[in-house]
Amino acid sequence: MNKQTYRSVLILASAAVSLGAAGYAGTAAAQADTAADRTAGEKIDDGTLTARVKLALTGDERTKARQIDVETSRGEVQLNGFVDTPDAKSAATSVAQKVDGVVKVSNNLQIRSDRTTGEVVDDATINSKVRAALIGDERTKAHQIEVDTNDGVVNLGGFVDTAASKSAAAQIAGKVAGVTKVNNELEVRGHN
Repeated sequence: MNKQTYRSVLILASAAVSLGAAGYAGTAAAQADTAADRTAGEKIDDGTLTARVKLALTGDERTKARQIDVETSRGEVQLNGFVDTPDAKSAATSVAQKVDGVVKVSNNLQIRSDRTTGEVVDDATINSKVRAALIGDERTKAHQIEVDTNDGVVNLGGFVDTAASKSAAAQIAGKVAGVTKVNNELEVRGHN
């Protein structure tokens, strides 16, 4: 990894930790996660763990970290998105599992098909429409849901509060024009 990339990753990780610390200090956002019953400390721990996994992915030549969305809840890491090869998918799991503090890794990565520029633009449009539909429906909290689209296939990832929210997200995404399939990899947060 070159010095510029390393510096950028360190800045990103520092920002994530700073934002987590701001939440710990008592912001409304830090106190609003009622359904998951997570403490501010757990949120900071998850934010820090997410940043450490992203840093590890960035530092590994087998993975393109920009292709991988990382979500964390109580030490459980979820990898979402589309990667270029099966080796990249496997490497992402291996890298994430080695990060100290990771309890479990769910690899929801899909292998990207070769696409034209027009198809990439179409996928970006579908992605935006799915996000807008999720925002517009009161059954879902769109900020909890990662949306990635490739060749009309929509992957939903992240951690939601209820099974009803998980089901609603899949239904909403499936109704968006251009969506050919929905992979619902959302996980319902446990109440420990």
